[in-house]
Amino acid sequence: MKYADDLVLLAKEEKVLQDIIDKITEIGRCYGMEMNVEKTKVIRISRQQFPVKIMIDQKQLENVQSFKYLGSILTNDGRCTCEIQCRIAMTKAAFNKKRALFTRTLDLELRKKLVKCYILSIATYGAETWTLRGVDQKHQESPEMWCWRRMEKISWTDHVRNADVLLRVKEQRNILHEMRKRRANWIRHILCRNCLLQRVIEGKIQGGTEVTGRRGRTRRKLLDDLKERRRYSHLKEEALDRTMWRARFGKGFGPVVRQTTRMTQCTH
Repeated sequence: MKYADDLVLLAKEEKVLQDIIDKITEIGRCYGMEMNVEKTKVIRISRQQFPVKIMIDQKQLENVQSFKYLGSILTNDGRCTCEIQCRIAMTKAAFNKKRALFTRTLDLELRKKLVKCYILSIATYGAETWTLRGVDQKHQESPEMWCWRRMEKISWTDHVRNADVLLRVKEQRNILHEMRKRRANWIRHILCRNCLLQRVIEGKIQGGTEVTGRRGRTRRKLLDDLKERRRYSHLKEEALDRTMWRARFGKGFGPVVRQTTRMTQCTH
């Protein structure tokens, strides 16, 4: 994967990666370009973590547990938890910088539009490629409620429930809905083409599964949210029909609504 002067090299084996590095270094020198050893890092994404030895001009590249590429954090465990936590922190920092604007006596609808456009968009940057576990979904919902509470100046010590906060701002929990819809639109473009990204998303790897004795359920995959609604073969068929795809994953992916019941005493 490459973008401008940033380049990410992927390989299944250490020897293959070393060969790719050697070829790039050799070809680059033909055009007067050198690879910066200090800025070049190596990361191994696997359950079995041990260092990878990659050399450039007799200098070994540094092994790291995470690095940032195009604004997103990639970690050696392949999860997006670290990226989500970083996004939440950036969202809160952006809100605090403009706190005076969002808490002024402006119209409620205008303040909500400002929060969604300039604040909550930070929390969902790059969310199309996230694979969310249950705990990640709870974390991702937190900045939305945090912003509504700060906007209405509701402290946690006021003991106001989230349902009541949503009633005040006339909103629903919407951030996960937007993430699923954006992921569906992005995956549709991938499924329409026969490219490397499609093979990566499908996760078809030759050979058998290595038995490591690890307990627990299998990891959630990127397409699992969509597969829960349709089989994968049907997904690929619907991806070719834009109208059908929008009908399936547009309005069908509704916002999260939590219903609460109240006991009231009626007098006649």
